[in-house]
Amino acid sequence: NFRLWLTSYPSPVFPVSVLQNGIKMTNEPAKGIRLNIKGSFLLDPIADMEFYYGCNKPGKWSKLIFALCFFHAIVQERRSFGPLGWNIPYEFTTSDLAISARQTKMMLDQYETDQFKALKYLICECNYGGRVSDDKDRRY
Repeated sequence: NFRLWLTSYPSPVFPVSVLQNGIKMTNEPAKGIRLNIKGSFLLDPIADMEFYYGCNKPGKWSKLIFALCFFHAIVQERRSFGPLGWNIPYEFTTSDLAISARQTKMMLDQYETDQFKALKYLICECNYGGRVSDDKDRRY
């Protein structure tokens, strides 16, 4: 009774027999904005109660984290529209959301004044926008 959980990227050196004899699972983003937002609130670190309720500015934090989850849901949902959504199909992941949530909390906790311009630059240009290479896609 031996079970092996294995994650892998596509690779030409990975043995094909392991893939053929194994059970394959994938994790797809939720369909629809509402389900995607609900799923975002269930992801780490946002789902961690200590992380979520540990912010020094709870009023601003709850609004910003909802806006961040909404933004992540919109970015994910645009992929389902093909070339009308994104000219190039970008892979935005939960790690983009996680690092953005951590940066948001850090900015709220460490600074007395609001750092919204810096936060917008970090999230939109670095975390999410760093993948976007098409000029038309950068407009969003």
